[in-house]
Amino acid sequence: MSVIEKGVRYAVMVQSLLQMNTIFISIIIEALPFIVLGVFISAVIQMFVTEEMIAKVMPKNRFLSIAFGTGMGALFPACECGIVPITERLVRKNVPLSAAIAFMLTGPIINPVVIFSTFVAFGDSWKMALLRCGLAIFTAVLTAIAISYFFSENQLREFVEAKLHHHGHDHEAHDKPNFLQKITGTIDHAIDEFFSVGKFLVFGGLISAAMQTFFRTSTLLSLGQTKMAAILIMMLLAFIMSICSEADAFIASSFNGMFGTSAILAFLVFGAMVDIKNLLMMMHSFKRKFVFSMIGLIIVFVFTGAFLI
Repeated sequence: MSVIEKGVRYAVMVQSLLQMNTIFISIIIEALPFIVLGVFISAVIQMFVTEEMIAKVMPKNRFLSIAFGTGMGALFPACECGIVPITERLVRKNVPLSAAIAFMLTGPIINPVVIFSTFVAFGDSWKMALLRCGLAIFTAVLTAIAISYFFSENQLREFVEAKLHHHGHDHEAHDKPNFLQKITGTIDHAIDEFFSVGKFLVFGGLISAAMQTFFRTSTLLSLGQTKMAAILIMMLLAFIMSICSEADAFIASSFNGMFGTSAILAFLVFGAMVDIKNLLMMMHSFKRKFVFSMIGLIIVFVFTGAFLI
C-alpha cells in the first residue's frame, strides 16, 4: 500500500470519527433536557405522590386503568428517554404494570409538543400527526392488555426493588417530612436518578452514533421495495437512529419521496417507543425477559397497524 493510499484511508477514518462525534453530541444535546425533565418528574412523584393518592385516582378495572394510563401520556412532555424513570417510579408506587407501560408507550407521542412538531414537519398537516397518535394508542393499549394477562408482578429488577426498600426505610425514619424536606429530597432523588439514567444515554448515544456513521442506510433503503419490507426497514432505521420524539418527525418527513405513509408512520411510532437509548434504560429498570417480551409485542402491533393503513 502506497503512502498516498494510507493517507487517504487515514483521512477517511478521521472524517468518519468526526462525523460520529457530531452525531453523538447532537443526540446528547437533543435528549438531555428531556432526561432532566423526566428525572425531576420522577423525583416529585417519589416525594409528593403517595400510594394512597394513586389508589384514589387509578381505576380498579383492568381496561379502565390501561385507558387511564394511556391518557396520562398527554400530560407529560417527556421523550422516550425521560419517560422511563417516570414509569419506573409509577410502578414502584404500585401503579398497575399494564397502566404504567401504556403511559410509557404513549407519553413520547401523544403529548402536545410532539403532536405540534409532527404537524409542522409534515407541512402544517394534521393527517400524519393524527395517524401517529392513533397508531401509538392502538399499539400501547393492545401491548398493555397483553402484559396485564401475562405478567402479574411489577417486573422491576431485584436491585431496583432493593433500592426502593432502602429508601422506604429512610423516609420512615424521617416520619412524614415537611415541605422543605420534601423539596430537598426531590433534588437529591433527581440528582441520583440523573446519574443513574445518564450513563445509559451516553452509552446508547455512542452506539447509535457509531451505527449511523459506519452502517450504510442506503443499503437498508434499497431493501425496502415492498410495503412489508419498507415498514420493517423504517422500524429498524428508527431504532438505529435513536432520535428523540420531539425531533424525529423532521427526519421522517425527509423520507416522504422514498416511502409511503405506512412505512413513515412505523418509523414515527416505533422509534418513539423503542430505540437504543431507552432499551438500555428499560433493561436497567425492568427484568430482561419482560423487556424483550414487551418489545416483541410492540413490533407486532406497530407493524400490523401500519400495514393496515
